[in-house]
Amino acid sequence: MSSLNITIRSAQVQDVEAIYDLMLPFMQDKTLIERNQDDIFEHLQEFIVSLKDDEIVGVSALHIYDSNLAEIRSLVVSPKAQRMSIGHKLVKACEEVGTQLGVTRMFALTYVDKFFLEQGYEIVAKESLPQKVWTVCVHCPKFSHCDEIAVVKSLEELSMA
Repeated sequence: MSSLNITIRSAQVQDVEAIYDLMLPFMQDKTLIERNQDDIFEHLQEFIVSLKDDEIVGVSALHIYDSNLAEIRSLVVSPKAQRMSIGHKLVKACEEVGTQLGVTRMFALTYVDKFFLEQGYEIVAKESLPQKVWTVCVHCPKFSHCDEIAVVKSLEELSMA
């Protein structure tokens, strides 16, 4: 996918350091869950990157829970590349991969629900996502006082298009 000088593609091993560096400020301010470079390597096949002039300026990850549910994780756009629809393109790329794999619903936990609502997501209770809550969230230090907002979108209409 390419638009102007923005390219969206699957992450490659040589991208790991740049992905980590892009995510680091967001991990430090607790917007993202901590990940180290080994974790990024381990889950590299889940990552999608956005490049502007051959520099990684955006990243997202698609984690599959089962045939009915996938999560958009680690969605970050460099402050210098915001307002260029890169986040929207990364979400769309995750949705397309999910649709190709046959997933029927996509969700995210976010602090920026408006961003997802603009793309057809709906706010839901986190408890409606037990796959996430009882496998990942339960280990989070914020588990008992989580302030993230859960958003969900059905991908079934996308697969019929």
